[in-house]
Amino acid sequence: MSTEHDSLDGFIAEFIARQPMFFVATAAADGRVNVSPKGGEGTLVVLDDRRVAYLDLTGSGAETIAHVRQLDRITLMWCAFEGPPMIARVHGTATVVTRDQPVWAEMAALFPDKPGARAIVVVTAERISDSCGMSVPLMTYERDRDELDRWARGKGDEGLREYRERKNAVSLDGLPALAPHERA
Repeated sequence: MSTEHDSLDGFIAEFIARQPMFFVATAAADGRVNVSPKGGEGTLVVLDDRRVAYLDLTGSGAETIAHVRQLDRITLMWCAFEGPPMIARVHGTATVVTRDQPVWAEMAALFPDKPGARAIVVVTAERISDSCGMSVPLMTYERDRDELDRWARGKGDEGLREYRERKNAVSLDGLPALAPHERA
């Protein structure tokens, strides 16, 4: 039931753009597999026919960053919770762009200015596919949550730096995530 696609053009790109949330799966060579829900209007962009990027916001962990830096494999998945059933997946490799890198300003301009933005994850597709999604429940999208943005604004720059130092320096498995110069 799965169909492979040569690129992110047209049908797949339009489907991805309509979805208010997606899932990111990564793993290191050893340790835990991590799956994270992501969302928020404008926080994912299709860069070209083989690449997407998403804005990585400060959170309780930094598993994706740590995993990608050790082993760059990644899978993104979108589910149609409204309308016709469908699932889209991008299997590929990823790189992490942090605020201290020269390309940050250019990449960050593609996204809304979000408090707590700590990185941008750029994914290069090796396999693009869709499948039926007939078992995915129908749900109605209400709105994006604003709690994370309010929390990050309340922390301020220094509070976010301190939080990242405590919570985002290493992964659950002890892998390095954000280095000291990347936590600012």
